[in-house]
Amino acid sequence: MNDLFSSASKEQLDLPGGELILYRTPDLGGDYASLFEIIRREVDWREEPIQLFGKRYMQPRLLAWYADEGVSYKYSGIRHDGLPWTPQLNSLRKRIEELSDARFNSVLANLYRDHRDSMGLHADDEPELGEQPVIASLSLGEERIFRLKHRSDKSIKPLRLPLPSGTLLIMRGDTQLNWRHEVPKQTRACGPRINLTFRYVHSTASR
Repeated sequence: MNDLFSSASKEQLDLPGGELILYRTPDLGGDYASLFEIIRREVDWREEPIQLFGKRYMQPRLLAWYADEGVSYKYSGIRHDGLPWTPQLNSLRKRIEELSDARFNSVLANLYRDHRDSMGLHADDEPELGEQPVIASLSLGEERIFRLKHRSDKSIKPLRLPLPSGTLLIMRGDTQLNWRHEVPKQTRACGPRINLTFRYVHSTASR
């Protein structure tokens, strides 16, 4: 696993039936610790419910959804209208669009307050994201494990990626079709982590 973070800044990771690109130390226009503090301060964090089997539970992390005007998105069984971009989030969007060679009109921000906060196993495969969505995931703050599991082939071992502060992971191609991912709880205590997942939501005018 240490080889994943060895030399080159941009790395193509081996993922059967998917495509993963990893930037270890991208230029984000500022040092990672300062960016973490700015985003943590300026984002309107909220504790929101998730709908599972017809029931609602509070999600084990804080969230915020920012997007271009008129863009809405349904996740965890709930439809959300985007908040206006903050200056820092918009600046990061432009830099990450260049690194990803993709366009984004929204970002889902997640704040993991400590080791007990988590994200369950899922795929970003909502219809409004398109058939082969590009998801650019930026990590700031404490390192956490990002785990990917193949949807159907049990012979393929799950992939566990440690994502330190500043890491940019780009998922594209058939990744969402063939794989699911999560940020599991951990026993080792740790401080907060911010994850920004930039994406493009297709027209929601008729929704």
